[in-house]
Amino acid sequence: KVTELVLDNCRSSNGEIEGLNDSFKELEFLSMANVELTSLAKLPTLSKLRKLELSDNIISGGLEVLAERCPNLTYLNLSGNKIKDLGTVEALQNLKNLKSLDLFNCEITNLEDYRDSIFELLQQITYLDGFDQEDNEAPDSEDDDDEEGDEDDDDENEDEAGPPGEYEEEDDEDDGGSDLGEGEEEEEVGLSYLMKEEIQ
Repeated sequence: KVTELVLDNCRSSNGEIEGLNDSFKELEFLSMANVELTSLAKLPTLSKLRKLELSDNIISGGLEVLAERCPNLTYLNLSGNKIKDLGTVEALQNLKNLKSLDLFNCEITNLEDYRDSIFELLQQITYLDGFDQEDNEAPDSEDDDDEEGDEDDDDENEDEAGPPGEYEEEDDEDDGGSDLGEGEEEEEVGLSYLMKEEIQ
């Protein structure tokens, strides 16, 4: 019954993440940033998936797989991949519900008329790299409406890792009121959190 899965910084082997398979039928949000993914050929069928994060991988094509296996995507992040030409992106035309596409730091962004061309090619999208055709930034509120519940879940995840405010509160308790070494304590907690995130 998992609806959200974050696999950032895990290592893929032969283009797949071990254990990610068709059994994740309820998945609505999947993040696989920086997992050295070269292809989407082994992506399982995730018909309920709405948000897919694939930033900082080595994907250069094969995007037609997305329409077959994740037909209900509304948000797709391909920033920092090896996408160079419009032909590659054309495969996303079949993602009829796609509203937001990110291609930051892909070579394709160097093309002349890049934004106009993408908007013309993918007429279903509203936002490219966070801005609409009139250069208005994607509003967060619209995201909330579109992705009902998604945004809240993201907040919960952040709480688990603990926003900065929480560290300080915990520290005050840990220190039992002694101000000595409070700064160091905070830094250590921060570091251990960072390390944990890296390891995961």
